Amino acid sequence: MNKIKFLLISFFLFCTLEILAQKLATIEIDISESSFGFEVPVNINLDEITILPDSALSLFEIQDNHKMSVPFQVNNRESRILHWSVKANKYGNRNHTYELINKKVEKRFEIISAETKDGQLILKAGNRNLLAYQFRTIYPPYGVDTVYKRSGFIHPLWSPHGQVLTQIQPEDHYHHYGIWNPWTHVLFEGDTVDFWNLNQKQGTVKFVNLVSTIEGPVYSEYTTLHKHVVFKKSGEEKTALNEKQTVRIYKPNSPDYYITDITIELNCASTSPFKILEYRYAGLGWRATEQWNKNNSEILSSENKTRKGADGTRARWIIAQGEIDNDYAGIVLMSHPDNYNHPEPLRIWPEDQNGRGDVFVNFSPTKNMDWEIVPGKNYTLKYRLLVFNGHCTKEKAESAWRNYTDEVKINIIK
Repeated sequence: MNKIKFLLISFFLFCTLEILAQKLATIEIDISESSFGFEVPVNINLDEITILPDSALSLFEIQDNHKMSVPFQVNNRESRILHWSVKANKYGNRNHTYELINKKVEKRFEIISAETKDGQLILKAGNRNLLAYQFRTIYPPYGVDTVYKRSGFIHPLWSPHGQVLTQIQPEDHYHHYGIWNPWTHVLFEGDTVDFWNLNQKQGTVKFVNLVSTIEGPVYSEYTTLHKHVVFKKSGEEKTALNEKQTVRIYKPNSPDYYITDITIELNCASTSPFKILEYRYAGLGWRATEQWNKNNSEILSSENKTRKGADGTRARWIIAQGEIDNDYAGIVLMSHPDNYNHPEPLRIWPEDQNGRGDVFVNFSPTKNMDWEIVPGKNYTLKYRLLVFNGHCTKEKAESAWRNYTDEVKINIIK
């Protein structure tokens, strides 16, 4: 009798839980581009589906009538945005179906962590370092003018296999700092100011504040504030431009690649405009690893330009890759269509640079035209980095760019 009673109670509880774990929505996603196995970050407005807290929800992908739990992450700002990643097949079906369930997540997913250590903020997956942001001021080597000191830049940026793809303070250019974003030729309050070439002693870019950090099972990100400081002839320092930079790394679900998004927001720090004058380089630059030279690395742009012909041309994306530590690695740098002067002009060092063919890559929106930042307005530049090991082809890079910039088709059925 007790056994029968126990079974009845168990059955009742099971049915109750099934009723409570109701489906809130079916989400159909069409990835129009083959992603060559790369995952595609997607998001939806959660508030348009449910007011339930995200702690009470689960997300499942439906494949052949099987449900697989999917990690998701909710960003709470003006509205709740639910984020996850979709893996489009290299061949075959590009349609994906998900169910959002009123049921607490039972499976624990590893997060991308953000750790502060010795003046760095390090984003990592498990025990793998991916990216370090330097907020502490880094001084040049002993005996070199301290005017070359700098803060607020990315270094190291590691490949998925752990090789360092950036370098800082090389002897040929002590002012090069991994991945960084200064402006070179700026008209401000009647003076022409160079924030890039620090030896000119006209200006610099400084870290101000770490605004926020986010950790989660889908991505980790940080937002930081930089200021572009003018060294006035009177001896005073004046902040001319505020730069808010957000860097997001999506959790790598492959040992061979990961995705990083960089968003740069600019606005005037005073009532004076900040006019970036036409110059051959400025903006987001990457000084690549010292292991690369003209013989063991290669460059290819979206317009099929190699290193010999890429400089000064426009591009939607550019691949730089080469041999490193008995391996092969690189980055696809992608420019978003909303960026100023897109497709953006490129600054690519020639094959005889420094006699070795050292590698420097730069999206330079002001290479062929001025850009005036006026008070009271905000300006945004957006970039995506596909960081990889192995070889990247033109087809893979083009697919990655389209999955970055094209609107993903999402159908929500309640």
